[in-house]
Amino acid sequence: MKKNLCPALYIATLAARSAFAAPPDSPFGITLVQNKSGPALTAPLQMVLLLTLLTLLPAILMSVTPFLRIVIVLHFLRQALGTQTAPSNQVQVGLALFLSILIMQPVAVDVYQHAWEPLEQGKINAAQAWEQASGPIRTFFLKYAREKDIHLFIELSHSSMPARPSDVPLTALAPAYVLSELKTAFQIGAVLFLPFLVIDLVVASVALSAGMMQLPPVMISAPFKILLFVLVDGWNLVVGSLVHSFH
Repeated sequence: MKKNLCPALYIATLAARSAFAAPPDSPFGITLVQNKSGPALTAPLQMVLLLTLLTLLPAILMSVTPFLRIVIVLHFLRQALGTQTAPSNQVQVGLALFLSILIMQPVAVDVYQHAWEPLEQGKINAAQAWEQASGPIRTFFLKYAREKDIHLFIELSHSSMPARPSDVPLTALAPAYVLSELKTAFQIGAVLFLPFLVIDLVVASVALSAGMMQLPPVMISAPFKILLFVLVDGWNLVVGSLVHSFH
């Protein structure tokens, strides 16, 4: 059951547990207690930090997973079909969420086996678990983040250019991934728009030549676009192409 969860939850928890192992000379006056692994934050502060990180989990899920690309493409598809609110936002978000879990499952399994399990068994501490967990996430980001976007955020952070891709910090890699996904999603959306735009132009030309000035062409073209989409099994093609674009 744990292996099917989004790795963002693992990362948030590991980051929290890494933060719990704070140095004893904390500049914020946070109370520390001693345990087997050294000084750590007290239980109430651990809960506060964990709940704070969990509030950021939806934003992490929407931004640094395939959810971003999928939900934008589905929105473009609905606009191209001209169906207004069908499928609804809830259906789009649900489909994007399930597809994101499907795509991220290998990464989640990798994080679980190499970071979460050793941490639970006490073989490694929270800082080591964070390093182990960030490896698969960094590999996933590097696969889809454009080099141009990575260079942009490294320059914006005033950091030195890393010698190897594995040395790119997550603070630059995560926003670069988001920017790359936005561009890819808009490119796919533009391609989806083209066949339906052709139908709109043809219907508008026929309606204008027939003198039907009172009837909006969009109302006439909508059934034809939906019929074309159903005949070519559009949902299967779109969902299949989206998932295959991540492999």
